[in-house]
Amino acid sequence: MLYYLIDYLEQEFGLPGASLFSYITFRAAIAFIMSLGFSTIYGKKIIRYLQKQQVGETVRDLGLEGQAQKAGTPTMGGLIIIFSTLIPVVLLAAIDNIYVVMLIITTIWMGLIGFTDDYIKIFKKDKGGLHGKFKVIGQVGLGAIVGAIMYFHPGITIKEEIRNPEQQQEALLQTSPVEFTEAKQSTKTTIPFVKNNELDYSRVFEWISPELVSWSWLIFIPIVIIIVTAVSNGANLTDGIDGLAAGTSAIIVITLALFAWISGNIIFADYLNVMYIPNSGEMVVFIAAFAGGLVGFLWYNTYPAQVFMGDTGSLTIGGIIAVLAIATRKELLIPILCGVFLMENLSVMMQVSWFKYTKKKFGEGRRIFLMSPLHHHYQKRGIHESKIVVRFWIVGILLAIISIVTLKIR
Repeated sequence: MLYYLIDYLEQEFGLPGASLFSYITFRAAIAFIMSLGFSTIYGKKIIRYLQKQQVGETVRDLGLEGQAQKAGTPTMGGLIIIFSTLIPVVLLAAIDNIYVVMLIITTIWMGLIGFTDDYIKIFKKDKGGLHGKFKVIGQVGLGAIVGAIMYFHPGITIKEEIRNPEQQQEALLQTSPVEFTEAKQSTKTTIPFVKNNELDYSRVFEWISPELVSWSWLIFIPIVIIIVTAVSNGANLTDGIDGLAAGTSAIIVITLALFAWISGNIIFADYLNVMYIPNSGEMVVFIAAFAGGLVGFLWYNTYPAQVFMGDTGSLTIGGIIAVLAIATRKELLIPILCGVFLMENLSVMMQVSWFKYTKKKFGEGRRIFLMSPLHHHYQKRGIHESKIVVRFWIVGILLAIISIVTLKIR
């Protein structure tokens, strides 16, 4: 809203300095500061309110060091992240941008699923929370919506050419509609570390028959559903010790901000020879607000945590990261960029599968890890959780650097 107000004042009255708001980088910086300020200043008030409402974490006895002290710590802290993200976005982003709209839908949708789960656990005294099948239905529903928007919406296109070279500056700033040629919707994505690194999902149908290309949404939307479900569950599993999920996610989203800015900037996309995605640069404002919310939340979530994000936060974080990766056409980079989430996911899958297999074969279930997810394995080995978190952050930074390197190494 503030973005449109200042744009109006500039056009009508020539408001000094208003042109700064036409720059994505400026609005992103303000969004980060605003979000960080909200999450740190009002985060404390939200924590106190949660304590007053006795929204405390119920801790299961898993035999982990320091676990008992966490009982009663306020949960549902994901509300801090959600509010501190949405407020700057509504004020500073172009909310008629389809990418921003898609991210707002994702935030609210996944936030409601996570909130419902936490509400049932806390107020209904049901440790199981929202039944797993309803969580999956919610994740699949969001994946279907995002997939349909990405495939069918006319505003989501790639590799368009500017009709008039004089409009390059307007395309860079994205301050006004720009006339393009060769505008087309596409199911193309980027393959990391590969020369001519584009993959078109529609080729699966084209290989069978060119006439079936119009039905390529039948493969594209399920892929989006799988990605949204996998990443949101990965973030949920990672949220097991103080500061791990928030810190790791902040590293991931800052990397995605770089991808979004480059992909939405015709000059840098051309220079780096990467896929140009018109209007995607506006996502940088959303990501900056989201990163500010994560860092501000981390202020209270680092060891010893004063608040937990709960499923309200973890499912929302995972959903947003998945949609950002899909929107920037970097979903095939997720196993690298979100490597920490992947390790946590795989550790649980391996542990459960091996336990069931050995129990069926030998009559006694055996384990690969001392405990899963993976961070609990290291806790069982006697490593302090703060050291585990910092080491996971270091791994996350390394994976982020490798992901950035894919812009040039093919």
